[in-house]
Amino acid sequence: MRIPFSRLTLLAAASALTLSAAQADDPVVVSSKIDTEGSVLGQLILQRLEAGGIPVQDRLQLGGTSIVREALLTGEVDLYPEYTGNGAFFFDMTDSDVWHSAEAAYQTVRDRDAENGLVWLAPASANNTWAMSVRGDLAREHGLSTLEDLAAYLAQGGEFKFAASAEFVESEQALPAFQDAYGFSLSQEQLLVLSGGNTASTMRAAAQQTSGVNAAMTYGTDGGLKALDLVVLEDTLGVQPVYQPAPVVRADVLDAYPEIESLLGPLFEALDLETLQRLNGDVAVNGLDPRRVAADFLDGLGD
Repeated sequence: MRIPFSRLTLLAAASALTLSAAQADDPVVVSSKIDTEGSVLGQLILQRLEAGGIPVQDRLQLGGTSIVREALLTGEVDLYPEYTGNGAFFFDMTDSDVWHSAEAAYQTVRDRDAENGLVWLAPASANNTWAMSVRGDLAREHGLSTLEDLAAYLAQGGEFKFAASAEFVESEQALPAFQDAYGFSLSQEQLLVLSGGNTASTMRAAAQQTSGVNAAMTYGTDGGLKALDLVVLEDTLGVQPVYQPAPVVRADVLDAYPEIESLLGPLFEALDLETLQRLNGDVAVNGLDPRRVAADFLDGLGD
């Protein structure tokens, strides 16, 4: 799950510049956010580096975005997985269109954070952004895989009821943006608005067909999607910002351990949408230890 970011003080970046350069025998302090996906990505990074002979220190699940980001800027931690789309908040660029392009978003955060002494390594292809998902039986019966497919289905009078939070329904960047871009409109009868709803409750409503619901607001890499047989409809027009996870490391640490890049590159290349959904689901739904989930995945990944 992607954790919203609150604005950081620029003083943290200045503090980072006063830190001494990392030494080749210093452990790399690996951190992550406090949510399920943070635990999975953090363990993957930690174990991959350790297997590659790099000394590591575990500071996983340190906190929300603002806490982990500031810890990286001040040198309290050395590396953690962040989402490209959060650059919109890091650099006060929420009105920019660059965040709707995977390549442009990555290039922007990489270039901007270079000034902070940080290096963004290659991201995963998985996109953990706001999404509209439908029940698997509905998707298979009507060939729904994209939001364009959904618009055509709705234009033909297809049965549809969507569970979402009030924020998703009302925010101009969420459902209204999808409707404007794809040319459909949901009536009040086609919506189940859950007060304070999060993706766990909206997905459960779709899975249980609460009040006739057959679709739900989700995030792209939610762990419950596979377990509940929900299909994320691809945002082919790029309405939502792109949130691809990528390792972010302090430049002096990467200088001390340049092999970090070659170790983490193949790992993040393997993290497509379905893979990250499955790994998150093993933890969030099946109750497995993220250490074990990461170890099993890395065993299958090879060198």
